[in-house]
Amino acid sequence: MSNGRVYIVGAGCGDFDLITMRGAEYIRHCDVLVYDSLIDVSLLGFAPETAEKICVGKRSGRHSEKQKNINEILVEKAREGKTVVRLKGGDPFVFGRGGEEIETLKSADIPFDIVPGISSSIAVPELAGIPVTHRNLSRSVHIITGHTAQDTLPENIKKCAETDGTLVFLMGLRNLPDIVENLIQNGKSEDTPVAVVSNGACAKNQTMRGTLSTICENVKSAEIVPPAVIVVGETAKFDFAPTITRSLKNVSVTVTGTRKLSDKLGKMLTLSGAEVKRHDLLKVIEYHDNEAFDNAINGIDGYDYVVLTSMNGAEIFMSRLRKLKKDIRSFANIKFAVIGSGTAAVLEKYGIFADCIPNVYTTRELGILLAKTVKSGEKVLILRAENGSPELTRILADNNIDFDDVKTYDIQLEKKQDNSVVDTDFITFASASGVNTFFDGGATISDRTSVVCIGEITAEALESHGVNSFKIAKTKDTDGILKTIIKEVTLKEG
Repeated sequence: MSNGRVYIVGAGCGDFDLITMRGAEYIRHCDVLVYDSLIDVSLLGFAPETAEKICVGKRSGRHSEKQKNINEILVEKAREGKTVVRLKGGDPFVFGRGGEEIETLKSADIPFDIVPGISSSIAVPELAGIPVTHRNLSRSVHIITGHTAQDTLPENIKKCAETDGTLVFLMGLRNLPDIVENLIQNGKSEDTPVAVVSNGACAKNQTMRGTLSTICENVKSAEIVPPAVIVVGETAKFDFAPTITRSLKNVSVTVTGTRKLSDKLGKMLTLSGAEVKRHDLLKVIEYHDNEAFDNAINGIDGYDYVVLTSMNGAEIFMSRLRKLKKDIRSFANIKFAVIGSGTAAVLEKYGIFADCIPNVYTTRELGILLAKTVKSGEKVLILRAENGSPELTRILADNNIDFDDVKTYDIQLEKKQDNSVVDTDFITFASASGVNTFFDGGATISDRTSVVCIGEITAEALESHGVNSFKIAKTKDTDGILKTIIKEVTLKEG
């Protein structure tokens, strides 16, 4: 028998950070990630880059894999000897069909484990300020599917109408009129409080309140859309929504760049309350078999300066040192020159502190600084991306500085959305290659969208595509982008 196994993991509802620590850890070590449509896509970034990611839908009103097919995928991948995470929205056992999947795994003799998730039936009302139980008002809560396989109301609607507890209907927005009518016909007072929470536990959540007699019209006028949770009962009248407002609440941001950067920035923005969307994704292709790269590191004694122009380049440099078992003590007599505090911070993690950082984070300014700093007879090693700016080497050559320009990685397209229009409050760019990919694919930015970028080089790329209004983050990292957006939002509100 193979060593394959399956972890049935509840992703929780809404934002990525509502998953359990155990669930996140299993994702980090999976070979295959089989996921539902309703999960926060930031969770995909937890999985290894090499992991196979399979979307199986499971969203009301949209195409999705049939449950039988999903079961077969889990068995097939496990029998290939792979570690499979089946990532399900909410909790696997609350209308999540986790039981059906486990029955299949047991029949196939596939080892499995279960990780609970925060169910939308509890969390969505809670984050909208509605307790599903409250002493003296509701001592019980009843969780009901708003539709069945035949798209009809549950047969026990009469019992639901008779209970004094809180009723929570999941996946029932399309059937709201029928739910209301049946409850009233079976004795529920028309004055019973009702709340409908759309996109609960997310930045773009929306809550509409009313009574059984008014809620349908209220929901229609507010254009509430699924997914939504319906709460019926006395506790639905409460509004205990958190009073500590996150700085980017009701702000939408489109993020571009590599998956690593996009995931990191996306998480930071989400924790600040923003609604995050992802556009073009770029991937870093390391040159593992680059003889020139390895020769340069092994012959590092022949250089006086090492130049790194990006955080990616710095990480790849340190990674290659470990691969070649090169001790950092070999660099005792070598100076490091970098563009930006972000690249310098990467080196500092490994105990190396940059000697040269230009005041303006561009290759031109770095070249000018090196021209003033490098002494006659000293040699420079430049480690950077394919298609790096020729201005750096031109300046060094014009000043008769001896250098080797070694390409250590390339940036390539992982996922592109052609001819789309970004219409969020902000869009972020972290590199010139990200800018070029975005516009060369035919994408455009709406007039209401503010542009925030990292560094002068990225700004120059924006200008080359006709974008002249943008903000440049003070520091060349994700924290700089976040602070810039928060500052802009504060100024607009102020």
